[in-house]
Amino acid sequence: MRPQVTTALAPSSALSAADRCDRCGAQAYVRVTLTSGGELLFCAHHGREHSDKLRNIAVTIHDETGRLEPAPVAVSTEDER
Repeated sequence: MRPQVTTALAPSSALSAADRCDRCGAQAYVRVTLTSGGELLFCAHHGREHSDKLRNIAVTIHDETGRLEPAPVAVSTEDER
């Protein structure tokens, strides 16, 4: 009789500045684990661009785009001149 074996996915580690987008090389903020066992990394832009297709082939999507801050808004007034 074989012993019962259970499998569990280890939690994925946080993405760092060393993790790069597979599409453009920018810093990755999205990790996609595929049903085939492979993994893809995407920047926020490419993660959003391909999100619909990725949902169809992904086991998990680890999204850290919430770490990004909104771009500052440049305000110019007459008083600054």
